[in-house]
Amino acid sequence: MKTNFKNTIIAFSAITLLLASCKKEEVKPVEETPTSTTGTVAINLEHTFGMNTEAFKLDTFYVHPMNGDSMKFSTYKYYISNFKMKKADGTWWIHPESYFLVDLSNASSAYLQLGSIPVGEYTEMQYTLGVDSLRNVSGAQSGALSIVNNMFWTWNSGYVMIKAEGVSPNAAMGDFAFHLGGFSGTNNTVETKTVLFTDNNLTISPNKNSEVHFNVNTAMTWCTSGSCSGTSMIMMPGTLATQMANDFHDGFVFDHIHE
Repeated sequence: MKTNFKNTIIAFSAITLLLASCKKEEVKPVEETPTSTTGTVAINLEHTFGMNTEAFKLDTFYVHPMNGDSMKFSTYKYYISNFKMKKADGTWWIHPESYFLVDLSNASSAYLQLGSIPVGEYTEMQYTLGVDSLRNVSGAQSGALSIVNNMFWTWNSGYVMIKAEGVSPNAAMGDFAFHLGGFSGTNNTVETKTVLFTDNNLTISPNKNSEVHFNVNTAMTWCTSGSCSGTSMIMMPGTLATQMANDFHDGFVFDHIHE
């Protein structure tokens, strides 16, 4: 009797093991990596002076090709803002809090990164040289628009859009300081410009690091008006400041897309 009971236990155990070995191993589903729906683009600003094709540098003497002034810059900086891009389907993407201070004493400031852009093909870009009128009258601000950057006059006259300082043997006192600003009426030094990507569209994708290149000829600031030998200092809005700012804008030119 005991032998039969023992044999029954052994048989039951064998069946249990057999069933366990036949049980299929549970297969866990593979987790898919979510596909990113945004990408980035860099705005690469390449600065020159006049006919000189080499990169413009501070603390280097240059001779202006139009007025003959010899100029060495200790400061050259300006604002660029309000980037927006038009998709092939006609919709616009607007970069949030889009204010940048390009300071040529800091090379990285001429390489602007725009992120969180919806993927797709873009046919057009808009940007503003200077700071829009709303931000000029919005009180104390932060980031590129902070007063610690020394690019703000008063709450009434607003931001200095372009600042160029240095020394010149042609200046009466041996140095120059051009602080160009103004945002309203005939003294407006703010301009919105448009780039049409006619040769090939700008492609934004998660796996592509696209760059939009601009050539910026700083010598254009003195192309038609202003010179160290004539006027070596401007510190407020006015006709001459507006003309010089407009000339600088003409020297700000889209060159190509690098992908």
